[in-house]
Amino acid sequence: MTENIAIITEAINARENAQAPYSKFRVGAALLTDTGKIIHGANVESASYGLSCCAERIAIFKALTEGHTVFSALAIASPGGAAPCGACRQIIAEYAPKADILLVDADNPNSIHKTTISTLLPLQFTANNLPSN
Repeated sequence: MTENIAIITEAINARENAQAPYSKFRVGAALLTDTGKIIHGANVESASYGLSCCAERIAIFKALTEGHTVFSALAIASPGGAAPCGACRQIIAEYAPKADILLVDADNPNSIHKTTISTLLPLQFTANNLPSN
């Protein structure tokens, strides 16, 4: 787990940029690319709740739009070390299926749960399930 200390720290720091005026539930994410670059994300809420976006998806979308497509780890820092929501699990399954997922309790950073998207989202539906043209 010591090799992941940098992205854990980065995920905790990314929480500072969260825009969570309604829930006050600040989440930070740090995504490690195959080239060693760390991409950050933080949750952004809207008064129209459905328009809000989670830290995990922001980090993945940002990485993809910067040209990164292979990821080795995703650290998510939140109060209590919460697991990703269903929408985030779907995006992780499609774009970061091989990444180790580190769930970090932001209030107790030594509390880290390491998991995979296959564990969090069994029987995934991805592009592999679509008929080929």
